[in-house]
Amino acid sequence: MERRLTALERRVAALETGPNEASRASDSDILLANNPEKIATNGQNPEIKFNEMEFDFGTINEGEIVNHVFKFTNVGKAPLLIDKATASCGCTVPDWPKKPIGVGEIGEIKVRFDSKNKPNQQIKTVTISANTEPSLTRLRIKGFVTPENQQAAGPVKN
Repeated sequence: MERRLTALERRVAALETGPNEASRASDSDILLANNPEKIATNGQNPEIKFNEMEFDFGTINEGEIVNHVFKFTNVGKAPLLIDKATASCGCTVPDWPKKPIGVGEIGEIKVRFDSKNKPNQQIKTVTISANTEPSLTRLRIKGFVTPENQQAAGPVKN
């Protein structure tokens, strides 16, 4: 039953990210939901532990780009493999390790947020899909983007 729920969680995350992701994820998710015995872990699961689950970038001006690195450790008993990382908006781009992270090793998820055309309060989610239990982990970035028309005027030229 847990494997079926995990597959359904993946499907929901894929739907949240848009139709292209949903169509790519659906075949494997249906396979996992209908055939949970296809995955044998023997109780040796990787486990991802982040130093922080949320980052507040504070107040920035519209048009600025901010970056943040979420550090994590594989505290499980098997190599950790991140299948993908998806963002809730095209303005947010995650970068993740493509190679397995060994037991006890540290990795990073780099997140870039472009505030162009994104005024006011912003909350963005990055969904990490990995060979962990549960298979999905969600990180958040948030902050306030000062609209371009409300930014303080620069120095006056004579």
